[in-house]
Amino acid sequence: MAVSLTRRLAILADCDAGLGTQAVAQRHGVSGTFVRSLKKLRRETGTVPPPRKRGKGQRPKIDRTRLQELVAADADATLAELRTRLGIQCSLSALWTVLHALKITFKKKRSAPRNKTGPTLRNAGPRGGRGSSGSTRSGSSSSMKRGRRPT
Repeated sequence: MAVSLTRRLAILADCDAGLGTQAVAQRHGVSGTFVRSLKKLRRETGTVPPPRKRGKGQRPKIDRTRLQELVAADADATLAELRTRLGIQCSLSALWTVLHALKITFKKKRSAPRNKTGPTLRNAGPRGGRGSSGSTRSGSSSSMKRGRRPT
């Protein structure tokens, strides 16, 4: 939010009247840092600078209505395909940001069809628990070398 020149002059007038920085800041709805920097600028330059003009930014490249039409026509298109069809040069993340703003989401799909025969391993029990070790002797692990038993 830019503070107008008349408001800046009013802030400095209140400071000159003897009000403290925080009191002036609260009165005018600005921060104490802004009041201090305004006083410093006037002290150093002798004038009160007007607010800087801000640029309007870049014009968006992505035509949102055209993008919505493309997604409606082919919902399975990838971001790269949509970018090519739009005929623009932009990053894929910029395209995703526009889709996100339009609340257009994509469900993740499997890259291959599901296995029709079912899972190959049965769930034998809870994972990570202590189960029977089968061929490993108790008190040893499968990584230990087989040697003489301690007596």
